Amino acid sequence: MAPHPGIDTEQIKEKARKDLLDLLEGVRGKKNLVVERALAGPIGIFVKFSVLQDYGVDKVFFLENENIDSSQKNVVFLIRGENAARPLAVAEQIKRLQQSSSIEHEFSIFIVPRRTLVCNKILEDAGVLGDVSVEEFPLYFIPLQQDVLSLELADSFGDLYLHKDPTSTFLAARALMLLQQKHGLFPRIIGKGDNAHRLMELLLRMRSEATAEESSTSSRLGMMPSATVESLIIIDREIDFATPLLTQLTYEGLIDELFGIKDNQTEVDISIVGPAPGQNPQQTTSLGRTPATTAQQGMKRRIQLDSTDKLYDQLRDTNFATVGPLLNKVARRLESDYESRHVAKSTAELRDFVTKLPGYQAEQQSLKVHTSLAEEIMKHTFNSDIFTRILEVQQNLAAGSDPASQHDNIEELIARNTPLSTILRLLCLESCVTGGLRPKDLEAFKTLVLHAYGYQHLLTLDRLEKMGLLLPRTGGNMLTSLPQAAIGGGTAHTPPRTNYAAIRKPLRLIVDEVNEANPTDIAYVYSGYAPLSVRLVQAIIQKPYLLSLASGTKNINPNNPTASNTNINTSTHGWQGFEDSLRNIKGETFNKVQKGEEGASKARAVLAGTGGRKTVVVMFLGGITRTEVAALRFLGRGDGGRRVLICTTGVVGGEGMMGVAVEGGEF
Repeated sequence: MAPHPGIDTEQIKEKARKDLLDLLEGVRGKKNLVVERALAGPIGIFVKFSVLQDYGVDKVFFLENENIDSSQKNVVFLIRGENAARPLAVAEQIKRLQQSSSIEHEFSIFIVPRRTLVCNKILEDAGVLGDVSVEEFPLYFIPLQQDVLSLELADSFGDLYLHKDPTSTFLAARALMLLQQKHGLFPRIIGKGDNAHRLMELLLRMRSEATAEESSTSSRLGMMPSATVESLIIIDREIDFATPLLTQLTYEGLIDELFGIKDNQTEVDISIVGPAPGQNPQQTTSLGRTPATTAQQGMKRRIQLDSTDKLYDQLRDTNFATVGPLLNKVARRLESDYESRHVAKSTAELRDFVTKLPGYQAEQQSLKVHTSLAEEIMKHTFNSDIFTRILEVQQNLAAGSDPASQHDNIEELIARNTPLSTILRLLCLESCVTGGLRPKDLEAFKTLVLHAYGYQHLLTLDRLEKMGLLLPRTGGNMLTSLPQAAIGGGTAHTPPRTNYAAIRKPLRLIVDEVNEANPTDIAYVYSGYAPLSVRLVQAIIQKPYLLSLASGTKNINPNNPTASNTNINTSTHGWQGFEDSLRNIKGETFNKVQKGEEGASKARAVLAGTGGRKTVVVMFLGGITRTEVAALRFLGRGDGGRRVLICTTGVVGGEGMMGVAVEGGEF
């Protein structure tokens, strides 16, 4: 069988499905499944409940609800092993069932993604280790889309930057190592950021350990440099906190901002999008109220948001300003398609229309949903005075305007009782892009926040400071860069914070002329601001275009496959041409080459062939926003010689970042 030409996310999904079903099949007979809530959604991406039923699952319970019953002898727990609270909860529920049930239960625990010593110790101390069967479920990357792999670690941002817990870095290294073992070593590992550097070192150490353990020839071949993967680019979220603090302006990004997207789904009130097909909420009540006022109040409809919805696939990465015209165009086309039935003259033409009718109906239903969503988004955003004020402050700060000129707007937003998370995003954005707030201004805003939202947020402000999101300015008006060693194997000194003022112009983070309908630059995703994180990726894979943009020549079009000189492996040049800018960005800079035995490398190249697109794997450590995903897809579309595969610890946004810090209790 010929080797697969690249990393296939469908194969990863199918393997995860098979691994889980094999584990369930190993537990004979009917069983109840107890799942950690945070795992339920990711698992639902690759296996449906009906399939679990075919493998003996009778009922599914959430671990956190503590409501498992005794209806089945077999009880299976599915939990993450990295969090000590999960095995503790499992042990307590096992002991409770053993005491309260007359049935002699058989317990199994499937631990994601690996069994840890801490987990074993907790189960042993609780006295249940001998009563359970413990298995590993090696679930690492979960394919959210065909080009997006996520570890779905909801706490990775807080773990890395607040608690300084490196667990997610280790899990990312394990996941990437599995890709290397299947597809060959990443020929070059390039990255920026301290956590990214640790991830690179972990990958090198894991490779050394794997090489020492290998004995078969086939395994050694698997650890040769890949012939289908060009490079791995690692971006530490910490180098660019500003981007996720901005309001996302793509269609998918605004859905996430307004409704939230989790596990490729969003929940929207049915008063906005109507009930799902087949549902009939129109039932009168004893009070005689109409269905519109009863059934639709508070009821949610779950909407699938992935490439199975062809219209959503077309809309998701577009700037929201263009969504209306696109929906209007689709509506006119559908109307024309339906009208074609009246002009059909022959039986064959009528048969052809009937064959296409289910597709038309599905598309019409999708059009109805997305039109309703777009109208709701418009109502809460661009038709809202508060939203436009927030957007104005964000864009002025990102463009480098005097931050003091924005303080009156922020104070007014506080006075208008704008949600705390929104205010904190603006303050943190100013802190990030200007190197901190003036101490006097920072203390004034802290006082305003505490008076307006409660003194419990002393804890909130302290957490933001620990994460480096809200800091006082030190040493002059802006950050000054520190001396660095030559970029290549690493850096000796790095600036304490990213100096946006020094890199705004060289990296063209602000683009004045943006064509949102027919974009020519990644800046379209934020209507004029190019995400720093994606600009750094572009500095590697579309180096000629970015250099021409920075010099002002603009003689290369990124949408032209020849724009990046795709016959030239530009990643071999690494960061060349952008050394000065990198010295003003926080964190280690590295560019490592992985080599194997020359003969084995040639053999792999012959087996894999030389045709086809090379894959560039981009790993975001600490989370990625949906607008950054859109920008990376734009790079991939504009580069005919490469495919961009996006990997991340999870999807993050400004609300999620603030959620890590905001204190939920009250004094």
